[in-house]
Amino acid sequence: MAQASQATIGDSEFDRDTAVTRRADGVYDIDLSAGWTIINAVNGGYLLAVLGRALADHLPHPDPFTVSAHYLTASQPGPAVVRTQTVRTGRTLSTGQASLFQHDERGNEVERIRVLASYGDLDTLPDDVRTTAKPPAIPSIDQCFGPDDAPAPVPGSSAIADRLMLKLDPATLGWALGAPSGKGEMRAWFGLKDGRDADPFSLLLAVDALPPTAFELGLSGWVPTVELTVHVRCRPAPGPLRVAITTRNLAGGFLEEDAEVWDSDDRLVAQSRQLARARLQSSGAPKGT
Repeated sequence: MAQASQATIGDSEFDRDTAVTRRADGVYDIDLSAGWTIINAVNGGYLLAVLGRALADHLPHPDPFTVSAHYLTASQPGPAVVRTQTVRTGRTLSTGQASLFQHDERGNEVERIRVLASYGDLDTLPDDVRTTAKPPAIPSIDQCFGPDDAPAPVPGSSAIADRLMLKLDPATLGWALGAPSGKGEMRAWFGLKDGRDADPFSLLLAVDALPPTAFELGLSGWVPTVELTVHVRCRPAPGPLRVAITTRNLAGGFLEEDAEVWDSDDRLVAQSRQLARARLQSSGAPKGT
């Protein structure tokens, strides 16, 4: 049987499922795909890519530089509308805001997520890099493990997992064996299952697509995002990405996740920080909700 060809940027499931249709100036329609859900809710990184595309169409600059999102209510698969607004435009940066709305079971329009973002052109940035950051030490892809290697899938998590190339560092997989390390770390190789190379919009997905660090802290259940800020630093080179996420502080039922995304040229292409809720109960392997 012939091997399927690799999807290209602009012609993959991710592109189709994040594409918005302009209804009017600043108003976009989309049908949120059930293929990007985790347990019962649409993944936050996928939603960020959807709003990111709407803002890219609305603003004069093409690339997200910094995107800050507040997740107000859980999004569900199905119809949604995105409303965008220009805050300011300049020569090198433009800033806009966007909100995604859906109707609840009573027919009332509910705001799901609100974003404030600044856009520019990544291709115009200087090459000068001065950093102390280093790529994460992750074993080779063939020494890491993905959802297909598990004895049984995490309940409700298979929809988005079926669309990702995700290979987790064995050192951060204690939770899957009922023996979490307690270190609050998660590292993985990341890509899209159809082979599409990364771009600035898939970076918005990458920072929020790994299992929560809370699993390695011994907590169960999914960890809903309250706020997520992403910095896109440069356009990623072709090839798989490496994602490293750490949590240093869990207090009052909330934890932070700091993520770094590195490309195949060992460049730091994206960073993020999010605040998330955590269920304060001890557990081994995660359970669905």
